[in-house]
Amino acid sequence: MRGAVALSLPVRGRGYGGRVTSDREGSLRSVVVVGGGLAGAQTAAALRAQGFDGRVTLLGAEGRAPYDRPPLSKELFERDSPADLVHEVGVDVAALADDLRPAEPAHALEVRPDGVVVATSSGEVEADAVVLAVGSRPVVPAGWEAAAVLHTWDDAARLRARLTPGARLVSVGAGWIGAEVAGVATKAGCEVVVVEALDVPLERQLGADVGKHLAPWYAAAGVELRLGEAVVAIRPDDGGDGASVELASGAVLHGDVVLAAVGARPATDWLRDTLPVDARGSIAGDAVGRVAPRVYAVGDCVTRHGTVYGDVPGGHWSAALHDPESTVRALLSDLGPGAGAESGVPGHAPYVFSQQLGHDLALFGTPSAFDEVVLRGLPGHDDGWAALYLDGDNAQTHDGRPVARLRGVLVVDRHREVGALRRLLRAGLPLVDVEAAADPSRPLKDAVVILP
Repeated sequence: MRGAVALSLPVRGRGYGGRVTSDREGSLRSVVVVGGGLAGAQTAAALRAQGFDGRVTLLGAEGRAPYDRPPLSKELFERDSPADLVHEVGVDVAALADDLRPAEPAHALEVRPDGVVVATSSGEVEADAVVLAVGSRPVVPAGWEAAAVLHTWDDAARLRARLTPGARLVSVGAGWIGAEVAGVATKAGCEVVVVEALDVPLERQLGADVGKHLAPWYAAAGVELRLGEAVVAIRPDDGGDGASVELASGAVLHGDVVLAAVGARPATDWLRDTLPVDARGSIAGDAVGRVAPRVYAVGDCVTRHGTVYGDVPGGHWSAALHDPESTVRALLSDLGPGAGAESGVPGHAPYVFSQQLGHDLALFGTPSAFDEVVLRGLPGHDDGWAALYLDGDNAQTHDGRPVARLRGVLVVDRHREVGALRRLLRAGLPLVDVEAAADPSRPLKDAVVILP
């Protein structure tokens, strides 16, 4: 395999204009999809649904059929098998791919003028184009090797076997995974301590003003929460399976199980010399996942620039589920017949859902730590609440009332609003009457302002 080449990011606006067949000279004949998770499976499904009948090769790393990852934490003690995508979303990659290799991860990519070459442990795969759906990997800082992680089905099986009633779990991190595992482990009879370096749970994702309202959930669920506690080291116990967590304060916590739940990063180290990758490891793509000529990306591994929601990093479950449709449309437009029509952008807002400590959360849009936050309802009440993230830098008035761009919404225990929000944010970030939007007795759609 020849050396990889550096590539610049093209920004184009072409779309898919017709059926792509493999028997037309010069047309797209083969695509290799790197990644055996939801994003990779949805890419294979989108290729077939949009008329591609050429060769599809799908490479995976776990040696399993594609499965859904959210149940790994949310249903940790309820499952004895992975959430197979055939049953979860109706996608059977075995029927869609001509060449399915679930235990053959990629380790190098070469982009040529007339195609791509993906190197694997068993050789090389040549194709006309590649879609990167390589997902992410959990962050495990140096010196934390004694900690468990939760990212794959095998991780979940090992964790479940060790979290027996009476076991003590120390979860490092009060983010999505840390909170979800803390909740289900407590219900399963474990003693649970959650250690968080920041001052409130989910501060990076929700901001301090919103995250503080989640802190009381821990004590209510029987979980000890230690905020503002940085971890210095995690050391294995002598002669046992447990580990000790050393804190910057000098305290030491023992756990029969210690879980590292401090985030994940795109699994793109093998691509850094070939593609534009940021400090986190995220590949730079345009609004529909174009990365470079013949190279596209979907799911956790890509940040989509220039979308109607701004720059959208990976990590949203909805991206893996929905983005392949627009990415495949762009791919077929760029490389197949019928190029030139305007391509659309994903018709869905970034979306994260969580079940933690007895509460249901749904986060829509692209909230920022710099947004103004307005509450819709009161935290702690039985009918739920929401936090509205507003673009305060560009606030204005309309008919004498304050209006602002709605950049994101966190919905807590208000299931009836989830569908309406999904529809409301489908076309972008709407302008809303702030006072009307904050009134929980009024539908959010009634707060939308259309300026003349």
